Amino acid sequence: MKKLLSLLLLAVMGSWGAAQAQTPSADVAEPAAQTAGESADPADATAKAAEEGTDVTEEPAQSPEQKAREARLKALNWIKGPTTVDVAGNSKLTIPEGYVFLDKANTAKFDEIWQNLSSGNEVMVAPESLDWSAYLEFADEGYVKDDEKIDAAALLKTLKDNTEEANKERKSRGWAELHIIDWASPPAYNQATKRLEWATVLESEGGRGANFFTKILGRRGYTSLVMVSSVQDMPAAEAELNKVLAGYRFNDGETYAEYKPGDKVAEYGLAALVLGGAAAIATKKGFWAVLASFFAAAWKFIIAAVIGAGAWLKNLFKKKE
Repeated sequence: MKKLLSLLLLAVMGSWGAAQAQTPSADVAEPAAQTAGESADPADATAKAAEEGTDVTEEPAQSPEQKAREARLKALNWIKGPTTVDVAGNSKLTIPEGYVFLDKANTAKFDEIWQNLSSGNEVMVAPESLDWSAYLEFADEGYVKDDEKIDAAALLKTLKDNTEEANKERKSRGWAELHIIDWASPPAYNQATKRLEWATVLESEGGRGANFFTKILGRRGYTSLVMVSSVQDMPAAEAELNKVLAGYRFNDGETYAEYKPGDKVAEYGLAALVLGGAAAIATKKGFWAVLASFFAAAWKFIIAAVIGAGAWLKNLFKKKE
């Protein structure tokens, strides 16, 4: 009898052990069943979409104002690279692939769209993303001698003082005040390229931005270039701009090295170029008249900076195609 009970007990224990062996523990539970072709990890789905060339980025909804601006921007006569264009009649610029160009008339319309001032003589080049934009304009003011030393500290103080004085005029016109905070890069002249360059940090209505300036000296004057960008994007934008400027050149007979005795010579040197060009003869034209073009260019950044922040513009040129 005892032997029979023992055999029954062993049989029961054996059956229980087999059942336990077939049942997975909580520590090794099988994953939930997935639909064929589906990934439980969103990152995997994104990676798979990228491999298949699918754009998984959702475009932000456009406001009525953005839609209206986009329509006006599309209507402009954009010249797409690669191509070569005339600049101010005495120089040429090669527009690389991935960049766009606007002539004088369309640059003025572009400025109007973003509520910026325009001299009417500027042309514009920018990447298709419009993360930054650069305005070029030739000043037929004569040969500028480049043998002058530059006192960056003194120039910064003058710029700040002049900006505050000009704010009186801005206020009378109902414009927001503009303040120069510091150099982003102090003025420096490159003898090899005949380029004077500097950058300023600007502030208006609590926001900060940067303007990068280049003066390219030629035989009969200089080409002014102002690049507008956000402060954080300026180093990258400056590097991109320098690549674009590698394709800029004065026409034969118009380079700085081709100066001849008897050519018109400007009444000022390098330092005055930082102050607006004709600042050396400000008393003859009136303060605002002389500095209007300089402050108009500086103002461009405050409004144009929103271009880079507008994700809804990223595919502007793709949509045109």
